[in-house]
Amino acid sequence: MNDVTEILGENFAAEVLNAATPVLVDFYAPWCGPCKMLAPILDTLAGEFAGKVKIVKVNVDEEPELAYRFRVTGVPTLKLFHKGEVVETFVGLASARTLKTRLEEIAAARAPAESEPQACFT
Repeated sequence: MNDVTEILGENFAAEVLNAATPVLVDFYAPWCGPCKMLAPILDTLAGEFAGKVKIVKVNVDEEPELAYRFRVTGVPTLKLFHKGEVVETFVGLASARTLKTRLEEIAAARAPAESEPQACFT
């Protein structure tokens, strides 16, 4: 199952900058070999982190303005957004282990501590 959604410039703010969860954005090109190798890794991670971290992709050939805005000069480039800000950038083919470790860290950082009271609504 493919849990990675392709987004466009028109919905980038809603899907990434204003997202309730951290978002990993894959800036890719369909002709890029390393991008094709990265795709199944991201699909797997999207399933593992569903509800904790969203993973989306942006085709730099179709969205050159977004690539320019976020200073993407090569593909694949992954940018991890948290609260609308870029908190980390990976350029090139990042390993599954590296990405999973970083996503675990960011997911844990945004999870409430066990000692914090949780709100209940009826």
